[in-house]
Amino acid sequence: MGLREGSIFLIVLTTSLVYTDARISVVSDTIEQRVTGSKNKIQAAVGRNQQLCTLCEEYTALAAGYLRANKTETEIIDTLHKTCSRLHSYEQQCLVLVDYYAPLFFTEIAKIQPEEFCTRVNLCEERMSVSVLKGDDTCTLCHNVVNEVLAKLKDPDSQLEIIQMLLKECNKMEHYVKECKRLVFRYGPLILANGEKFLESTDICTSIHACTAKQPHYEGTIPFKPLSDA
Repeated sequence: MGLREGSIFLIVLTTSLVYTDARISVVSDTIEQRVTGSKNKIQAAVGRNQQLCTLCEEYTALAAGYLRANKTETEIIDTLHKTCSRLHSYEQQCLVLVDYYAPLFFTEIAKIQPEEFCTRVNLCEERMSVSVLKGDDTCTLCHNVVNEVLAKLKDPDSQLEIIQMLLKECNKMEHYVKECKRLVFRYGPLILANGEKFLESTDICTSIHACTAKQPHYEGTIPFKPLSDA
């Protein structure tokens, strides 16, 4: 896995510490936000929609399995260590943060059960009639999730929330609290800006095989409200 692919998971690792207490992933939060915000536009019926539920479970199992692979874990940590080397005087503190949080991240990933996750985001609890999905459901779902992540990264209130949460996490670093907070203040805004640019310039859905290279991108298939308008 190259630096570009490793950066995908670096962004996920950073934002997941902000949006969920369990640090599962930002995808969980964004899907849940979309489903909640769209309830008034979705006709619910009794029963279970096997198509949406099965799709969610298969996609979750694929992503979790990839992240649980020992080779993948080693490559991601190696990429994070290389990123730390660019911070010069803060390199050692950065390495400490990576070595502390990376194992926690992979531990949470290992706990993910597709059925429980999909029930949590309300895709396996009730039958939902969603006629707006066209083309490949997995590809469309992925692009909508990425769009919502971008909306949050562009929202000043969300950016402030991320910085505040990272500062709170620094308090758990014992002897490195001050150094951790300096890193957050100095590099937090830069990380958010780079994450936004990366998602705008990279087809992440193709990178994680949710879409094939030739699949069209159906924009606006599922209406959603950015966090700032919620």
